Order: sequence, then C-alpha cells, then structure tokens
Amino acid sequence: MILEGRSVTVEPLDSARHGDDLWPLIGGSENADLWRWMPDGPFPDRASFDAVLRAKSVSEDPRFFAIVDRRSGKAAGHASLMREDRKNRVIEVGGIMYSPKLQRTTLATEAMFLMARHVFEEMGYRRYEWKCNALNQPSRAAALRLGFTFEGIFRQHMIVKDQNRDTAWFSMLDREWPARKAEFERWLAPGNFDSEGRQRTGLRHEV
Repeated sequence: MILEGRSVTVEPLDSARHGDDLWPLIGGSENADLWRWMPDGPFPDRASFDAVLRAKSVSEDPRFFAIVDRRSGKAAGHASLMREDRKNRVIEVGGIMYSPKLQRTTLATEAMFLMARHVFEEMGYRRYEWKCNALNQPSRAAALRLGFTFEGIFRQHMIVKDQNRDTAWFSMLDREWPARKAEFERWLAPGNFDSEGRQRTGLRHEV
C-alpha cells in the first residue's frame, strides 16, 4: 500500500531505498535515546542497523512502512501495522519510530491519520489498537491526542530488554471513526496553520 497525504507519504519500508535517509536520523549512538521504549535498538553501527531494517522490510506481521516527507522525498521515520486478527477484524499500530525531524510535526499526525483511514475504510477493520509501556508518557499522550481511548493497564504483560513492561492499552472503534476522521481533516486543513506552519487550534477528539 502507498498512502498519499498533503505533506507525507506512507509507503512500504524498503531497506535499500530508505536506509540512507533513516540512518543519520535514528541510527548511531547519538540517537540511542530514541530507542528507549522500543523492543529493539539502539544501533551503534550501520551494519546492525541495516540488518534489522532489512528484516523489517520483508516482515509480514508487523508490516513496516516508511514515513516520507513529500517535500524532500526522504524518509523521516517508520511505523507498522501488527498483530492482524482478520477473523475479528482487529489490528494494531506499533513500531512507531519518529526521528526528531518528524516529532511534533504535521507530517507525524497526517501519517497516523492516513494509517487509521486505511485500516477502517480500506481494510474494513472494527478495532484499531495502540499499546505502549505504561511508563512511556509521551506515547500515552499521543494516543489520546490521536483519538484513541484508554482501556487500562495489563500488569507484567511483557519482558522487554530484560525489564518488566506493564502495558497501557488504547483503542479506536469503527463506529468512532467518522467523528475522528472529521476532526483530523479539520485540523489538517491548510487554514488551520499560519504562514509559519504553526497550528491555530489543536486536535479536539471527543473521547
């Protein structure tokens, strides 16, 4: 799938095409802190980074996508659709790695909008999930800002990098999507941003 937005394109991750873009943004010891909450990384050397990126490029679940800035044509992060349950029409967004260049930008929000729209309108799913370490406050805040509903904490859910992980669960449902979509479209409209690209009003999802 290739999802085209106004400022961003979400396309299948390709290690050969996107590796040179992503390495300086999320690889190397200087970017180690970006991987604090991720199940893999950090990657101090290019060889280990490329090996994992190649594996992600061919993975079917999770299915990874590069987030590409349409102005520059360069990837600035990646995300995945994962734990696909076709019988029950449930899927999760995860593996979200935003470089500092992508964080807190219109591009980042539009990428999540495009993926959610694809899940509900093209894949026909009923439930869209977001999960994160319960200690990861930025991820929890992002889920709420994007219109997901907090459902609770799964205690001692996982062991990640030899550490216990209590997992915060969030979801968005198909019946909620029309209102979420309308708010995303309102926020993303060019008129909501001034001449310097600053938002005039924030996302106001009614959860």
